[in-house]
Amino acid sequence: MDAYRGRAAAATGAAAGAPPGDDGAGTMSTPYGPLTAQDRDFVRKVRLAGLWELPAGRQAQQRGTRASVRHAGDHLVEGHTELDRRVIEVGQALGLDLPNQPNEQQQGWLAELNRAQGDDYERRFVQLLRMAHGKVFALVAQVRAQSRNTMVRQLATDANSTVLDHITVLEDTGLVDFDAIAASASAPATPPSSTGRTSPVRTTK
Repeated sequence: MDAYRGRAAAATGAAAGAPPGDDGAGTMSTPYGPLTAQDRDFVRKVRLAGLWELPAGRQAQQRGTRASVRHAGDHLVEGHTELDRRVIEVGQALGLDLPNQPNEQQQGWLAELNRAQGDDYERRFVQLLRMAHGKVFALVAQVRAQSRNTMVRQLATDANSTVLDHITVLEDTGLVDFDAIAASASAPATPPSSTGRTSPVRTTK
């Protein structure tokens, strides 16, 4: 009974945004295994990613002039619709508060795409989304390898498949500037876009 009450209290605290406070390192007990600060951060980042990548995909479906760009948009919409459903289920099961709108940085990326036109739009769409997916891909692998929470591991498995699919279809457009992606490794917060202007690619706060 005491263990159950402890889990319930921890989950309630997390849902309210309060520190879990069980072990000093931010790890809380759940029925699905220990839930670390990294686990919680990952779940929220998956949710945040979908909040801007899903509308970006819908926009590409409508505005893309290349069939390959519209195809990439289709995959983003399909993948993030399902992944968003999953992350909401995981968040509810683990008692986590999840964001409901893109953060300021992500809103800026969507605004950048809204302003772009024609070929410039398609290149910006592909480059921004490919860079963003490349960053989250590394995080997914880390969480999948380290998490002791079964819900988080399954979410990471689902995210891994989705992100890899999106990376593939974005690269299949032939519009990815791989030199810019390589350059971004030394400055992950503000990598250059395909036009030479700087465009941050982190997908979360």
